[in-house]
Amino acid sequence: MYSEWRTLHLVLKNDQGHTSVLHSYPENVGRDVANAVVRPLGQALNAPSIAGTESILKTDKQVKWTMEVICYGLTLPLEGDTVKYCVDVYTDWIMALVSPKDSIPQPVVREPNKYIQIILKHLQNVFVPRQEQIGNQIRLCLQVLRSVQKLARDSTSMARETWEVLLLFLLQINDTLLAAPTVSGGIAESLADKLIGVLFEVWLLACTRCFPTPPYWKTAKEMVANWRHHSAVVEQWSKAICALTSRLLRFTYGPSFPPFKVLEEDASLIPAEMDNECVTQTWFRFLHMLSNPVDLSNPSIIGTTPKFQEQFLNVSGVPNQELNQYLCLKQLPQIFFRAMRGVSCLVDAFLGISRPRADSAPPTPVNRLSMPQSTATNTTPPHNRRHRTVTVNKTTMKTSSVNTTHSTKVQQQASSTSPLSSPNQTNSEPRPLPAPTRPKVNSILNLFGSWLFDAALVHCKLQNGVNRDSSMTAIATQATVELRRKGSQLSTDTMGSSTVFDANEFPDSYEAGRAEACGTLCRIFCSKKTGEEILSAYLSRFYMGLVQGLQIGEFICHPVLASIILNSPPLFCCDLKGINVVVPYFISALEIILPDRELSKFKSYVNPTELRRSSIHILLSLLPLPHHFGVVKSEVLLEGKFSNDETASDKPVTFLSLKLRLVNILIGALQTETDPNNTQMILGAMLNIVQDSAFLEATGNQVEMIENNLMKSHSRTNSGISTASGGSTEPTTPDSERPAQALLRDYDTAAGLLMRSIHLVTQRLNSQWRPDMSISLAALELLSGLAKVKVGIDSSDRKRAVSSVCTYIVYQCSRPAPHHSRDLHSMIVAAFQCLCVWLTEHPDMLNEKDCLKEVLEIVELGISGSKSKNPEQQEVRFKGDKEHNPASMRVKDAAEATLTCIMQLLGAFPPPSGPASPCSLVNETTLITYSRLPTVSKYSFRYFVLDNSVILAMLEQPLGNEQSNPSPSITVLIRGMSGRHAWAMQLCHLPRAARANQRMFIPETRPEPKNDVGIKYNVKHRPFPEEVDKIPFVKADLSIPDLHEIVTEELELRHEKLKIGMAKQITYEAGLDHMKEEEFQKKSYPDPVTECKPPPPAQEFQTARLLLSHFGFLSLEALKEPVNSRLPPHLIALDSHIPGFFDDIGYLDLLPCRPFDTVFIFYMKAGQKTSQEILKNVESSSNVQPHFLEFLLSLGWPVDVGTHPGWTGHMSSSWSINCVGENEQQGHEEAVPSEDTGGSIFNGEKKVLYYADALTEIAFVVPSTVESQTDTSESNVSEQESDSNMDLLPGILKQPLTLELFPNHTESLNSTQRLSPTSRTRKTPHGRTVPPLGPETKVAVVWLEQYDDLENFPLLDLAAETSTGIETTTNSSTSIRNSTPEKEVPVIFIHPLYTGLFRVKVHGASGKFNMVIPLVDGMVVSRRALGFLVRQTVINICRRKRLESDSYNTPHVRRKQKITEIVNKYRNRQLEPEYYTSLFHEVGLKSCTP
Repeated sequence: MYSEWRTLHLVLKNDQGHTSVLHSYPENVGRDVANAVVRPLGQALNAPSIAGTESILKTDKQVKWTMEVICYGLTLPLEGDTVKYCVDVYTDWIMALVSPKDSIPQPVVREPNKYIQIILKHLQNVFVPRQEQIGNQIRLCLQVLRSVQKLARDSTSMARETWEVLLLFLLQINDTLLAAPTVSGGIAESLADKLIGVLFEVWLLACTRCFPTPPYWKTAKEMVANWRHHSAVVEQWSKAICALTSRLLRFTYGPSFPPFKVLEEDASLIPAEMDNECVTQTWFRFLHMLSNPVDLSNPSIIGTTPKFQEQFLNVSGVPNQELNQYLCLKQLPQIFFRAMRGVSCLVDAFLGISRPRADSAPPTPVNRLSMPQSTATNTTPPHNRRHRTVTVNKTTMKTSSVNTTHSTKVQQQASSTSPLSSPNQTNSEPRPLPAPTRPKVNSILNLFGSWLFDAALVHCKLQNGVNRDSSMTAIATQATVELRRKGSQLSTDTMGSSTVFDANEFPDSYEAGRAEACGTLCRIFCSKKTGEEILSAYLSRFYMGLVQGLQIGEFICHPVLASIILNSPPLFCCDLKGINVVVPYFISALEIILPDRELSKFKSYVNPTELRRSSIHILLSLLPLPHHFGVVKSEVLLEGKFSNDETASDKPVTFLSLKLRLVNILIGALQTETDPNNTQMILGAMLNIVQDSAFLEATGNQVEMIENNLMKSHSRTNSGISTASGGSTEPTTPDSERPAQALLRDYDTAAGLLMRSIHLVTQRLNSQWRPDMSISLAALELLSGLAKVKVGIDSSDRKRAVSSVCTYIVYQCSRPAPHHSRDLHSMIVAAFQCLCVWLTEHPDMLNEKDCLKEVLEIVELGISGSKSKNPEQQEVRFKGDKEHNPASMRVKDAAEATLTCIMQLLGAFPPPSGPASPCSLVNETTLITYSRLPTVSKYSFRYFVLDNSVILAMLEQPLGNEQSNPSPSITVLIRGMSGRHAWAMQLCHLPRAARANQRMFIPETRPEPKNDVGIKYNVKHRPFPEEVDKIPFVKADLSIPDLHEIVTEELELRHEKLKIGMAKQITYEAGLDHMKEEEFQKKSYPDPVTECKPPPPAQEFQTARLLLSHFGFLSLEALKEPVNSRLPPHLIALDSHIPGFFDDIGYLDLLPCRPFDTVFIFYMKAGQKTSQEILKNVESSSNVQPHFLEFLLSLGWPVDVGTHPGWTGHMSSSWSINCVGENEQQGHEEAVPSEDTGGSIFNGEKKVLYYADALTEIAFVVPSTVESQTDTSESNVSEQESDSNMDLLPGILKQPLTLELFPNHTESLNSTQRLSPTSRTRKTPHGRTVPPLGPETKVAVVWLEQYDDLENFPLLDLAAETSTGIETTTNSSTSIRNSTPEKEVPVIFIHPLYTGLFRVKVHGASGKFNMVIPLVDGMVVSRRALGFLVRQTVINICRRKRLESDSYNTPHVRRKQKITEIVNKYRNRQLEPEYYTSLFHEVGLKSCTP
């Protein structure tokens, strides 16, 4: 920059302005004259009585003569007051340019510039080092410096010549004191800070008022290079350049760029009147004022300056001087570190990542290493003491926005507890992102790259063992090596007590500065924008630095390694060209960090938790690579070329061969991790790798694993893995101690990974993780995710998962009462939810008796608070004998939900109607529609309530399709806590198998007669017994004469006539009998006239009565009010004629029986900022990437909003039944031309994407702009829906329900939607009132073409597009708001990388339930697993939000409350006789018309 300009060294050398005429005389003459002349002048200034009187010098001649004397007086020894008087006089006269006083001679007042130039040259004599009375000299020097400082600040009439003399004066005195090697306790050491501070301040003032010419800049640069062995030079330079940078950024990048805040005292160095052009010119020149800061790492450069050489040659025989020289160079590692820290701060400022935090003082931009700390206090050099590091931090970090008096104290506290000076990294706060308007990587590297690249390779052994010098082009000479060796001997003597220094390697002391440079380079490359090109030269230099910094063998450098890891979390997410060549080195580094529990070798430099967190971030971005690239080999063979590991193989490494090492690192990290946030990140990564493996195997793309020999070379034991697990007492064998073959068997399949994951998580869930809520929730979420992985594993492993969750619930419920809190109960509720997931995904587990028993015992524990059978107690306590004392009502509700899941869902999902609704799609309207009887109406149903929890709607009339089978039949709609179910039942006396071949109700025929049975006897019957004839007569018997004794002829005739008549009668009767006998023989059997026939089967039954009676519900006891209870009887009837009854039944049907969530998906093209632009992107497939459409279809399946019986993303169209709409055909026709959509077809108007399982349902909506005719089509659809759906709700048509709803909810909805011209003007159909459903659970997913645009995403502007209709149903117990605040809507950003992988950023899922898995910040996922992981994350986010909400009730509780309300409102209060009578009467025919 100044190559064609001459320096001013010769001018300074030949200038004799600091000599006096008296120097020509003998010494005693000059001393006497000076004592005599200066005393009255000095006394006149110091005596209060005569102060302010006029000077005794009146003419130019007098002044000039006196100045010759004063000039000589300034060179005298410091005994007496002569020199002090001389300094007093000159510092008084200098003020002539500021505020003239009477004590200043008039000639000086008249021509101040001329005289002050002479005075400044004379004052150089004050700074000539003296051997005695150093304290006095320091005071005099400070007096001069303060005067010069005031002169430069306050003078308004200083001429250019005076400015130039002033600058040369400051350069000369600095060079006089600072160029020579530092002497301990000398004047230079005491004055260095002030000297440099005044020089830089005056220089900046001169830039504003009289910009120095190039020779001055060149001279200053060359001189400053000779002073760099003083730490004050680097400190003051860093102060000045940071203050200049703060001003530069302000006008270069505008107000939107994050301000680079510096301390007030540093900002004041830059004059307020300095214009922008001047700031720019000054900044660039000042940046290079220090020359190359990497020279500070090379003692051969710093120790061979002219003053060093001159002193070494002059006193080469004096050993003390040589010792001083090397003691001075011993400070270089600390100075080098401070210089690189200053450069690092500038880089951060240009990247815009130095944003202050409101809750820390002062904030620091990024992760930084501290200098190594020693355990000794007395023998440690000052630059190694901890408080010195604080000073550097304070002066070079320039970030802060709080008062400076407090900042030092806070920093000392922070530094004393953690060497990592990164407050914004504690408490797992996200890293600040670089500013969107930051300069390109190439631009920053053009400024700072040469310094940083050189510093990153300081003292590295490169190929062939060549020593790396501070310059990329210079090779150290043998003399330099010897000089280093000498310095090494001296420095290690003092540093021997520090455990982090290798006593045999002096260059290790420069590792802090090197680490700072490596970390800065990593931050620069991590700030690459999407699509930005970086020069190949810069990339190759960077990769070489990484390879050297990540060495883990003999040449490991812990501070550099830690710095690279701390600053590289997003390195593999930035699409850096060729970055994968360093993957093996990062894996090797992670292998010595993550499985090491103590990290004892890193504790001196960095917070171990932060180091592990950064390592986990890097691991998250490396995990998908093996599956993604498979057997692809790296084109560039770095392995062995730049590595010092002689055993490294030169064979190319396939990515798939790295899978084993990555999984081992992941599992080792989980075994040793103690920090909750880090643990949750590992758990998220575990589900990612297991699911990805499962998908890979499912698609049949499983690639053959690596051969045995390659496998051995990359096993954990051969890759330098640390087994220092800090005395781990794990019951399972640590992976580091297991043979590589066994590991491969475990992890080469998804089933092995799944099994190992279940074992690890379940074991820790019931040990270390039990007390920690955040880890427990994440572990339970991981187990829920693992349950959904479609991989076959042993039933014992599945039972292990279920059993561990049950054990966890038992432990948490049994904790002492003081520990029971809302958070504890949230953990128990989450465990019950996890249990439900496992049972619904694997229902066959309950076929095993022991598993079923264990699960039901846990349900019993949750509902009642205790088990019926305890191990300690032998006796069994029955349910009726126990006192219910659950842990809390939330726990009881969760246990009831689990019981409902077991009884209602297992084996019954999905139902025949599909997964969109776990309930029956039949209601009263459906039954009326399909009934063939004109008399059937909604009043034909009998309504009963069982146990205050189940409403039975019974239709006794047959539906008309079963007339051929006249068995008693009934259709029942069962509305319970778990939903609505329709049952058709018949009374059958035979089992199904026998009934299949049996004709019903056909009477049996009479059996054929059998006349030949038995013996037939002919017996003549007598009127009297035979014994009567044997009885002898008596006289009385003979008193009645016989007939023949009294007969006469007349009587005889009559007798004959009678006898003839009798004979005829007998003959006639015998003939008649014979004829009848013959006729009887001729007749068929049986006689149809006289035969008895059975009556026809009954066609009318009181089937409701029969059903209730047969099932035991109808009894005298069931109808009686319970004693001492406010509950209604076990069986009650409802009166459906009370107005509003069917409105409330319809309202109950609207209450969902599963949690429902909503996801709004947006596509954001590069550079977009407004909501209008974002919404228009999805209108055409040409506007979106093909992977976006594939991603959409991986989330769920398309459904038609008009006919969909589940959640659709908006209350107005959800849970519809009976939608046999006429527009169904139109929908199919319109779907054909809309194939070109970019996703807008799923905007919720006609279609949405939908996913449901047994426990939850999700609607995925892709909002788009609304066309003008949408309103009319919407209103038509709404009318059709209301006509077809709401036959049961005539009362609602007149007035809305007021069940904890705002009466003006419609108006509030409209006003909310009017905020955005593009918002969907959805209106709830007339007659459809929305029930209050608790907290709104919605998530935004944003597809980013350019990652930096995530800060510009207009979430607040798009709030109207994310309306679900639930906002208007907020009841009085919750906070009244129309929409969810912006910060409460979690956002998942997805950015596609050029490699085909996807980078994920999760925003807003924070709070007490902060980190949700499986997707976490910085994770990279494969295309296969993206949809599953996003969906699982959404489910977990919404589940946690419901856990956190105070107003949320589970669906079965909401339904139970509504059923109770219906019972109280519509109970039919009949007497028992009336009740029984009503069961025998038909219902509904008299009181309604069909």
